Amino acid sequence: MHDDEFNLADAVAILERTPASLSALIVGVPERWVRATEGDGAWSPYEVILHLIQAEQTNWLPRARHILADERRPFDPFDQTVQFSENQGTSGAELLATFAELRRENIAALLAMKLSSADLRRIGQHPEFGAVTLGQLLATWVVHDLNHTAQIVQTMAKVYTDAVGPWRKYLAILPQQE
Repeated sequence: MHDDEFNLADAVAILERTPASLSALIVGVPERWVRATEGDGAWSPYEVILHLIQAEQTNWLPRARHILADERRPFDPFDQTVQFSENQGTSGAELLATFAELRRENIAALLAMKLSSADLRRIGQHPEFGAVTLGQLLATWVVHDLNHTAQIVQTMAKVYTDAVGPWRKYLAILPQQE
């Protein structure tokens, strides 16, 4: 196996850890850290959690089932912002509990599929990209988690952009001064 090949056990190991990792970063920290953004149109850590919940409900497993059902029509488009109008009064801790429960259910459902190597090569139609394999979809699920974890960490770090003073030049996570 090459390092770049999809491996379901490796994927599950990452996917299982995301809710706890995000809880460790967000639960119990002051609200300004959870609601911070990098500017207009950028998502706060709170909004990222809303997005992850939406993806658990309407993206990964529904699309996997779509591929396994051999449906010829493209996947339904994934609205990446519909969740922002819902749940706005819910605490970060409550959202993370919802995310953790959905993730547990989805991992159990994924493992119950007992996917073979042939299944991972099965093809579905993405509305933007065209033909994609189930393995690519599942690999994207993992990298999507890691991408949004990095986004949360980067957004939170920027709360102290000016507070770090001269050390800013050594902190690549912060925007550098010109």
